[in-house]
Amino acid sequence: MDALPKHPLAIARFLHGLSQSDLAEGIKQAARRRDRRAGTTKQQVSVWERPGGRAPDAWYQQLIADVFGVDHDLVTALGWPYWLPGNEAPVALGTGATVAALRKAQRRAMLNRRSLLGLAPAALAALAQQWATLDPALASSAADGQAVAPEFVTWLESSVKHLAGMATADRQHSSQILDSYYDTVVGLLENSRYDQATGTRLYALASSLAQTIGWHRFDHEHHTDAGHYWSAALHAAHHLGDRDRGAGILSDLAYQSIWLDQAGTAIDVLDHALSRTQDPTARSLLHLRKARALAMNGDARACRRDLNAAEHALNTATAAPPAWCSWMSPADLAVDSGRCLIDLGETGPALHQITQGVALLPTARDKTRAVFLAYEAESLLNQGEIDHSVATAHEALVLAERIGASRCVRQISDLARDYEPHLKVQGVQQFLHTVRTAA
Repeated sequence: MDALPKHPLAIARFLHGLSQSDLAEGIKQAARRRDRRAGTTKQQVSVWERPGGRAPDAWYQQLIADVFGVDHDLVTALGWPYWLPGNEAPVALGTGATVAALRKAQRRAMLNRRSLLGLAPAALAALAQQWATLDPALASSAADGQAVAPEFVTWLESSVKHLAGMATADRQHSSQILDSYYDTVVGLLENSRYDQATGTRLYALASSLAQTIGWHRFDHEHHTDAGHYWSAALHAAHHLGDRDRGAGILSDLAYQSIWLDQAGTAIDVLDHALSRTQDPTARSLLHLRKARALAMNGDARACRRDLNAAEHALNTATAAPPAWCSWMSPADLAVDSGRCLIDLGETGPALHQITQGVALLPTARDKTRAVFLAYEAESLLNQGEIDHSVATAHEALVLAERIGASRCVRQISDLARDYEPHLKVQGVQQFLHTVRTAA
């Protein structure tokens, strides 16, 4: 597993070529320009950059913003640490800047850094609102480039579909290939000539690739980059007027918010997503994720309302669903319902639902199985079945390591500390040793 991710303040320093001492001195100078004093030291900057560490107060944030040249209104609007350079808000929808957004996501990702932050909640909420209320602003293709052959687009579509359909364990090896396809498609949109039909296919490809790459970044805990790729995918879907795909991308962004413990943001985003999609399977998934966010907030009544809506929508689905939610099944409904019950403190029913769902899950979905097994292990632990729980957690960890999904490894590692009071139970010490080795 990679080293712990850098704090956004460390990333901002890197982008400006500043050491911790340089930043401390810059803060002192910013204070003097305001006829004030600031006793900032390298050690104080180090405290701010510790994972989960104390944030600087409003006065120091103004001084830090002065050093980085960030407008104070942005500091207030986005909050710490989302306003820091390196975590900029996504390009707004409705501006006709779809291709620019697609390229920006790629250029940001070239820094190849890990971050436990997604997009700023305020920026994400604004993006979801724009998607729900604005009509597409169409961008024109380049007039002086070489024409794109439809046959070449067909080949790209076939290749991308094949990559997306690979077994979970093999997808970890396809990141560079997907990046190269993405670069090719965005390059065609930027520099080539194409008719409307070919342009539609290229934008659909760009959206699909950005969404898939976003999941790759998410699985490896590059959360900021994942957010920007999904934002770019949303731009392309909005350009096409593809509401079902757009709702799916908002669902991905909401799922990331849930993973990052931002339940309120997820609820807001999912409400916007539900406003513009009618496919029953899509609505089932959106309601299911909203139910999870509501459970995290402790709103049991609203959670059950959305769980019932998710079950009803899935049971009434008759036509083929959009590709982005074609995997949605009773197994997902059962396990995520159980996860909601864990959050609501109903451990017995939760275990029944999760065990039932894991048994229904197709073997091809190993990443989902690793997450679901971690849920099952947590539920068993809550029930006091320590030996069974630790065996399930170990199975989840082995699977997560095999498919190369570091976020799943972290999920299980975070659960591991709850086994420390049970060192005498068979298998616990071996599991904790395996976790430490993985970390």
